[in-house]
Amino acid sequence: MGALSTRLGQGIATRGAALMGVLNVTPDSFYDGGRYADPASALARVESMLADGADILDIGGESSRPGAAPVASAEQIARIEPALKHALHLGALVSVDTTDAVVADHVLTLGATIINDISCLADAELARVCARHGATLIVMHSRGSMQRMSGFSEYADDAYVDVVGEVLEEWRAARARAEREGMPRERVWLDPGIGFAKNARQSFALLRGLERLAGEGVPVVLGASRKSFMSAVDPAPASERLGGSIAAALLAVESGARVLRVHDVREMRQALAVARGIRVGLGEAGAHA
Repeated sequence: MGALSTRLGQGIATRGAALMGVLNVTPDSFYDGGRYADPASALARVESMLADGADILDIGGESSRPGAAPVASAEQIARIEPALKHALHLGALVSVDTTDAVVADHVLTLGATIINDISCLADAELARVCARHGATLIVMHSRGSMQRMSGFSEYADDAYVDVVGEVLEEWRAARARAEREGMPRERVWLDPGIGFAKNARQSFALLRGLERLAGEGVPVVLGASRKSFMSAVDPAPASERLGGSIAAALLAVESGARVLRVHDVREMRQALAVARGIRVGLGEAGAHA
């Protein structure tokens, strides 16, 4: 975990949060599905995100959009492996977005460092695999699979009484399951799961209450980039949500988020650099944040 801790610390020190660049090598992801399904496009995207300042790359071979069908382990691996190997060859730290323990074992054997689990640890085997490899596990809060999600930002208003408190309680239960499988507490990171089993009102409430989540003492990973909750205040397709993505990220960093999972690495890096320059002064922020 040394390289990961160093990279995370550098990202926090220079811009307030580490940047995790999203690479979906899928035909059907909600924003960039199909753009990088071809291996040549995926490899070029790896290079461009690293050049833009990504601290970590997060590669996924299965869509998490509502209603998405599950993808077999072998197909996920076939999609992920070319980009993963290229990223590792370039010296990148790599996270793989999967809920599949077979996929996790394979990519960690190849050299990935993090498993990004959007299922809130529905399968404890995922934690056992991460523990065996000495990997970090991001546990994202969710309730149920992608197949059970009815639509973008669709969830009953009365499904939560206190969304921040209930997300934290359910995430803690998932972390306890991971610990029972051998995961050290400090290597289980928290993602509140913006838009997953939450409507727009609930996602905004989670962002407003992020300081409570940050008080848990592990890195908070925020994946708000391009998501549909923004349309509640400014109706727009995913292609027109960059401004909202930046606003959510800047406020989240102020509230304690330490990893930003983003599609737009260059733009987010610039926004964080400007915000830091305003907050601490140009000399302290540096010219290449």
